[in-house]
Amino acid sequence: MGKRNTVQHQPNPHESTHSLKGTFIAVMLLGVFILVSWFGFYALFLSR
Repeated sequence: MGKRNTVQHQPNPHESTHSLKGTFIAVMLLGVFILVSWFGFYALFLSR
């Protein structure tokens, strides 16, 4: 078998680290929307 060249990834100090704050807020808002919708439909079901 041939020789394997293994290149390890060196962290580049110029790479930016992305914040996931916006993603977290979007997921929380989506979850709240789903819960409010579910309770709204449940209340509609109970009122009929």
